[in-house]
Amino acid sequence: MSIDPRVALQSLTAALEEHLAASSARRGDDDPAVESAYLAIADAFEVYEEALYDTYSEVTPLVIYEEDDDEDEDGGEEDEDDEDLEPISQ
Repeated sequence: MSIDPRVALQSLTAALEEHLAASSARRGDDDPAVESAYLAIADAFEVYEEALYDTYSEVTPLVIYEEDDDEDEDGGEEDEDDEDLEPISQ
């Protein structure tokens, strides 16, 4: 059974509003209310994207950002292929 994209969009909008409210009332870096609201946005977006595709064969230009465990301490991803490279002398 397919969900109406308008209903899914309303749920996504509500999730975004909840995230704004949780963010504005944040109680520290690891506030569980903010994390919960963050995850609710991701879930609502996936439902909206699926409903949009099922009904109209369309997608949004948005992508859910997922953190990789392969990131180094500087926040950048390590490229394993670069380990074998050596500088070129001129």
